[in-house]
Amino acid sequence: MKFRIRINPVAISDVQEIKAYIAEDNPGAATKMGDAIYSKMEKLADFPEMGASLSAKINIKTDYRFLVCGVYLIFYKVEGEFVSVYRVLNGVRNYLSILFAEELPKD
Repeated sequence: MKFRIRINPVAISDVQEIKAYIAEDNPGAATKMGDAIYSKMEKLADFPEMGASLSAKINIKTDYRFLVCGVYLIFYKVEGEFVSVYRVLNGVRNYLSILFAEELPKD
């Protein structure tokens, strides 16, 4: 079964920001990184379980999985017939606080 890929608008914005940042020094490398990220996402249509489970890395129960693409992490969930890409973040960032910000209780 081939899965359908859904890319969250925030993830698209993440990739645009990554490309803009890299393009400041090297426009060609920015294009290559953008292509590499989207290529990894496309592979999820055939191999949705290819990424590692985030729960296996941290002590939090979550459906998030992730793929590594250079220094970037592609966070996604398998949801029925869809693979939903939620964020693309630099691995040195505090990605847990970014991913789970919506789920943290508000004062």
